[in-house]
Amino acid sequence: MSEPTPQLILHLVASAGLGALIGLIRQWGEQTEREPGDFAGVRTHTFWALLGCLGAYASQSHTPYALPAVLVLVAAHLIALTVNVEEKRPPGSTSFAGALLTIFCGALIFWGETKSAILIGATTMVMFGLKQRIHEWTRGITNEDIRATLQFVAISGVILPLVPDRDLGPFGAFNPFSTWLMVVLISGLGFAGYLAIRLIGAQAGILLMGFLGGLASSTATTLAFSRRSREEPHMSESYAVAVAAACTVMLPRVLLATSLLNREFAVALAVPFALMAIPGLAYAGIVWFRGQRETSRVSSPALGNPLSLGIAIKFGLLYAAIAFGVRVIGEQGWTAGLLPLSFVSGLTDMDAISLSIAADHGTAAAGTRLGLQAIVVAAISNTLLKTGMAITLGSPGLRWRVGAVLGATIGVGVAWLWLA
Repeated sequence: MSEPTPQLILHLVASAGLGALIGLIRQWGEQTEREPGDFAGVRTHTFWALLGCLGAYASQSHTPYALPAVLVLVAAHLIALTVNVEEKRPPGSTSFAGALLTIFCGALIFWGETKSAILIGATTMVMFGLKQRIHEWTRGITNEDIRATLQFVAISGVILPLVPDRDLGPFGAFNPFSTWLMVVLISGLGFAGYLAIRLIGAQAGILLMGFLGGLASSTATTLAFSRRSREEPHMSESYAVAVAAACTVMLPRVLLATSLLNREFAVALAVPFALMAIPGLAYAGIVWFRGQRETSRVSSPALGNPLSLGIAIKFGLLYAAIAFGVRVIGEQGWTAGLLPLSFVSGLTDMDAISLSIAADHGTAAAGTRLGLQAIVVAAISNTLLKTGMAITLGSPGLRWRVGAVLGATIGVGVAWLWLA
C-alpha cells in the first residue's frame, strides 16, 4: 500500500534539505581546490538525496528494484566520469562515497530512520569539511609516531586478551590483566592530548596548548615551556600560563581515570581536586580576560608519543610495584605507610598511585578517608616536583608566576588534609 502523498512530500522536503547541506559543505571544500562548480555541489547532492527518497518510495509501493537501480545508475555515472574527464580532475573515492551516503540519507528518511539519516549526513559533512585539515595533520605525522602507535596497538590487541585475569603473587597483589588494562587506559588518555596537539598545532592559543599538553603529559609540558622561557624571556607570562594550565588539567585527568574504576571514590575525590584546581583556573581566567590569548600563539611543546612501547612498559612496571605496595599495606594493616608511599609515588607518576588505590577494593585504603588523603598527598608531591622544575629551569618571570600559582595549589591541598 502506497504512503499518503502529504507524508511523502514531507520526506522529500527533509531529504532535499539534508542533501543540500551536504552539498554545501562539499562545494565549499571543492572551491578551495579547483574551479567553483566543478563537481557535485549543492544541486547534485540535493538531487541524490531526492533520488534516494523516491527510490525507497518506489521500491516499497511499485517496484522492488527502484532503489537498487538508482544506486547502480549513479555509480555507473560516477565511474563514467572518471573515464571521460580529461582536463578537469575526475571525482575520487570521497565523492563516490559521499554520493552513495547522500542517496541512503534520502532512503533512510523515507523509511522513518530520520535520526540515523541526520547522523550519517552530519558525519559526511564533517568529513567533507575537514578534508584539508586532515591532509595537513597527516603530513605532520612522523615515522616514529606511526611506529609507536602500531607497536602499542599490536601489543595491546594481542597481549591484553591473552594475559591471565587472576591475582598472582604474595597477597594476590599482581593481576597481569588489570596491570596492562591500566597501561592502556592511561596511555589512551595521554594519546588523546597528544593527538589534539598534533591536530591543532600552533594555531591553538597558549592556554589551550597548556591544557592539551597537560592531558598528554603535564611533566613534559612543564619541562618544555620552562626551558623555552629562558630562551624567550619576553614570553614568560605566556609560558607560565601554559605550565599552570598543564598542571591543573592533571587533576581532572586523574579524576576521570579513577572514575572508570571506582565511581564512588572518584566522587569523593572530586571535592579536594576541585579546590586544588581553583588557583590554576583563576590564573588562567585572569590572563584570558586580559586578552593574552590574542598574542600568545606559539609552537607546540616537544612531547613524546605516549603510546610508545617503552613508556607503556615503564608505567606497567611502576603500576605493578605500587599496586603491590598498596595491597601489602592494606593486608598487613600498615596504614601509616600509605601516605609516605603516595608522596614518593607522586614524585614519579601521579597516575600509578591513584589507579592503584581506586582499583584496590580489597584493602582499607579504597573508598576511605585514608585513600583520599593518599591521592591528595600524591597530587601535592607531583605539583611540588613541577614547581621545582619551573623554578630551576625557568626564567625569572616564569619562576615567580608559576611558583605563586602552584604554591597556592599545594597550599589548598595541605589545608584540605589538615581540615578534612
